[in-house]
Amino acid sequence: MTTIRLVQGDITRESVDAIVNAANSSLLGGGGVDGAIHRRGGPAILDECRKLRASHYGKGLAAGQAVATTAGNLDARWVIHTVGPVWSATEDRSELLASCYRESLRIAGELGARTVAFPAISTGVYRWPMDDGARIAVETVRDTPTAVEEVRFVLFDDRAYDEFARVLG
Repeated sequence: MTTIRLVQGDITRESVDAIVNAANSSLLGGGGVDGAIHRRGGPAILDECRKLRASHYGKGLAAGQAVATTAGNLDARWVIHTVGPVWSATEDRSELLASCYRESLRIAGELGARTVAFPAISTGVYRWPMDDGARIAVETVRDTPTAVEEVRFVLFDDRAYDEFARVLG
């Protein structure tokens, strides 16, 4: 059974096998978690992302999918990039958000990762409501069979931490 832990802080400071990046579809860096991971991880991550774009992901990575690269200068072996959906009031995209967590765990398992740090995917600039994002994240991790031993949700602020703690019970 996978242990779920909550940490408030900076995901780029975590010491784990894999850090999940809430990437954009270009895989070439951006703002928020994505920008922080690229800045702290250094150019090796961007170099591998560019190679992915030049090969299998010429049009970018689709929402709900995941792919791994080196972690560069981060205290991890891999970065697993996943593209969360933008929240919509008129279309239920919950399955795409759940897929981000499932696919990231699948990739982590294939890599042999035992510890994985996740951000609250899509709850920042993609405007997913924190309460629903926390529910989907925790339920999906709980329900997904995986060899990953520990999942850390690394949450940036009090509001996110409190919402994940409420859902986790």
